[in-house]
Amino acid sequence: MRPVRVTAIASLTPLEELDADPFLVDSRGQHAMCARWAAEHGYVVTRELLVRGLRPDHEALWEGVRPGADLFVAPSRRVLESALSSVEEFTEECARRGVRVETVGQAEPAYDAEMKARVHRRLSMPTAGYDGR
Repeated sequence: MRPVRVTAIASLTPLEELDADPFLVDSRGQHAMCARWAAEHGYVVTRELLVRGLRPDHEALWEGVRPGADLFVAPSRRVLESALSSVEEFTEECARRGVRVETVGQAEPAYDAEMKARVHRRLSMPTAGYDGR
């Protein structure tokens, strides 16, 4: 039996929305939450998607996905609503293809000014050699 492969879905939200919605902007935090969930369930994240308003039938979602052996995970329904054009159509497509979709189900972190500043630095200076720490 092959191990379950997990595709983590995060929302691609513009940096301009950092003050209003820091968690949706913090894609690294979203992926980390998915990785922790996967590890707790004995799975491994093999693919990370960073998308906004993606169609549920888009090939980027389904490339290499194996029915019954792979699953999608997102931090929350709210992230899925931002990442995909239709959560309902996506869950229907997952059911049709025999692929599970899960949400982590944990509370989003509360972002203070320092956390927002780290996210801002990481996203605003990616080509300046800043490694996000």
